[in-house]
Amino acid sequence: MEVIRPTDAEAIRLAKTLLRGARFGAVAVLEPQTGVPLASRVGVATDIDGTPLILISGLSAHTQAIAADPRCSLLVGEPGKGDALAYPRLTLVCRAKRLERGTTDSDRAKRRYLNRNPKAKLYADLGDFAFFRLEIERASLNGGFGKAFLLTRSDLIVDAAINDELAASEQSALDHMNEEHLDAISVYASHFAKASGGNWTLSGFDADGMDLVAGDETRRVFFPNPLKSAQDLRPILVEMAKAGRVSQDRIGKS
Repeated sequence: MEVIRPTDAEAIRLAKTLLRGARFGAVAVLEPQTGVPLASRVGVATDIDGTPLILISGLSAHTQAIAADPRCSLLVGEPGKGDALAYPRLTLVCRAKRLERGTTDSDRAKRRYLNRNPKAKLYADLGDFAFFRLEIERASLNGGFGKAFLLTRSDLIVDAAINDELAASEQSALDHMNEEHLDAISVYASHFAKASGGNWTLSGFDADGMDLVAGDETRRVFFPNPLKSAQDLRPILVEMAKAGRVSQDRIGKS
């Protein structure tokens, strides 16, 4: 019996959903003194290309381990009621890269991380904290019992010219939507993410889709097609809101 299934579009979509939707995870590193695996919980967000971002203190054991050996892994995927092993989870094999303060990469990481984890504003600027990108090398997806897949970096990461262009305009687009179009965001949440209730806002855009938050809840919504330029964002958002409202109206009348 073949344990690993062929990686298909559905598996990639699930893996991206788990990664983009995570706000925390378990990072595993190698203890410098012993080489023993050491696991710890960390807050998580994603960079615009899909790379995981973590914010960690230099005083912590896992930060010191990463400084000695950047090899690490990250587990994401939140269980619900019942058997925790019946829920999907994603393990990423990575190399950690520290982002130096004041650089474009660090500023973008901070902005996106705090959009996802606003309570981290209390300590994000403390001198011993730093942002790290966990550069993905490969991944394994367990989609539930009997659903195991192996994924490559290219399955999860968006390497496209649009990334820098979209990053430059992302925050203004988020602010505009969250201030002026909460009704549309509610449609994205209820129709496309099948989310109920909650005061949903947007926390991030990328070429593949958008991330929504409501308190501790997160949802991932994919665009019908990946963006080719930042100018494609507004028309797609308008069209998705329109399509969602039409569908909801039909359901309401049926």
